[in-house]
Amino acid sequence: MNTIVERLDGTRYDLEELGITTRDFLVSAPSYKHETDSVEGRPGAVDLGTTDDVRKIDCSFYLKAQSMETYARERDDIFHIFQSEEEFYITDTRVPYKRWLVKCNNSYGLDQQSFYGFFDVEFVANFPYAISTLNTIMPDFETYAQDAAYYGMGLNWENELKYVHNTSYFKILNAGNVHVNPRYMNFEIRYKGASNNLAIKNMTTGDIWSYNKTTSANDVILLSGVRSTKNSLSIFRDTNRKLITLAPGWNEFQLSGTTVPFEIQFGFDFYYR
Repeated sequence: MNTIVERLDGTRYDLEELGITTRDFLVSAPSYKHETDSVEGRPGAVDLGTTDDVRKIDCSFYLKAQSMETYARERDDIFHIFQSEEEFYITDTRVPYKRWLVKCNNSYGLDQQSFYGFFDVEFVANFPYAISTLNTIMPDFETYAQDAAYYGMGLNWENELKYVHNTSYFKILNAGNVHVNPRYMNFEIRYKGASNNLAIKNMTTGDIWSYNKTTSANDVILLSGVRSTKNSLSIFRDTNRKLITLAPGWNEFQLSGTTVPFEIQFGFDFYYR
């Protein structure tokens, strides 16, 4: 067992290489926030919906310093690695294609025994899902996907596993077990080509996004988060102001208003409870 720490600037720490052994990496079960209301004369409560709450991850480590003389310096290096002014990613290498965006949730110290230091850290994941290290438009995605399938990442080849299409009907796999929502998740759709009243429909979720003007062969429409642009300029007011989401599993898509040739590309991460 090992832990990888990655800062938002891309700095990566392999704890094992730094002499830090991971003893436990315990992810809490999902917890939920239930919204309810009460109605006079009605027993119980009215269910108004549920959202996922934050997750806790409890880790136990020990440092084996190079010597008594270097112990204090190596201890301070640990404090630097886990400094939590900003969030950072941690990965349990038993599940190497998932990572958690966390901060340290408590103060901790090292129990020094000779040149060993034992310590426990509680992390809090305010975003309550594990995030795949895979992105559907990363280089060599298919090569990594073959390996990731071994680790229970939800990938399957029931249909053609591709995220760039040039036909009006196709399927997109969301290999995670959580809906992908562009309001707060990394999700982009890029359309390049001519069109007239372009519409993108996810027949699995019922979501429809439409644009009531035209594009030419070299124009690029980008749906990124809640923004819609054409050639980097906002077109939000000329759309139906809706968003496309992805259900877990295979999602069927139908395009209308396209003119051949065109290309549509879906770029996103997978998310897991």
